[in-house]
This record gives sequence, structure tokens and C-alpha cells, in this order.
Amino acid sequence: MTHTAEQKLIKTELNDAELSRYSRQILMSEIDYAGQLTLSQSHAIIFGLGGLGSPASLYLASAGIGKLTLVDFDEVDDSNLQRQIVHRENNIGQAKVESAKENLASLNHHIEIETIKKRLTETEIADLVKT
Repeated sequence: MTHTAEQKLIKTELNDAELSRYSRQILMSEIDYAGQLTLSQSHAIIFGLGGLGSPASLYLASAGIGKLTLVDFDEVDDSNLQRQIVHRENNIGQAKVESAKENLASLNHHIEIETIKKRLTETEIADLVKT
């Protein structure tokens, strides 16, 4: 790992556990080792953990994205569970961002997950996307 001017760590290689975990993706010529490394260095922001953000977060975490930022202001309700598949029954009443973080971390401990439990303003969204 190396440091940038902001002192953030940049991943320069995949470890043995990641090579094993993502081996099927690495075998694909469209992804290969370089693509998987790039994915592990990438950051995605998901605005809303409902019907679209929920499965997107699962796929990004499973694929090995380096960092996910989850943004949602709502709590898990039992009526969410049939379509918001990142949440579980034991998460009912919990903040969606915390529910998703818990379940995504149990799916893939190699990724970094940041949460924001707030309805963001346009300015806050723009600032978040810039980082």
C-alpha cells in the first residue's frame, strides 16, 4: 500500500484471500487481475437502500468494491423485506444504513463501509460526490 497527499492508503495488490475469493472474476478477460484491483480501489455511493439500492449494495459488496458509502434516512419496516433484500427480519426498526452495513460486512469483510443516516441536501450530495 502507498500513501497519497491526503494520507489515504491505496491498495497496490490483492492478498491471497482476495485472490481466492475473486478468482472467478479474475479469470474473466473482461475483468482480470487489473480490473479486480481497480474494483478494490473504487468507491461507490448508494443513495437509498430501498428496492434498487439494496440489491445494488449486495452486488457491489460481493464483487469486491473497495468502499461503499450508504446514504438513507429511513428505518427498516416489515413491508420492506420482500423487495429490499439487504435487510433481515431482525433488522426491523433499525436504521437502514446500519442494517445494510451489518449485513454487508457479514457478506464481505474485505470492504470498507461508511454510513450516513440523513436526508441530504443538494449541496451535501454534491460535496459527498466530490470526495
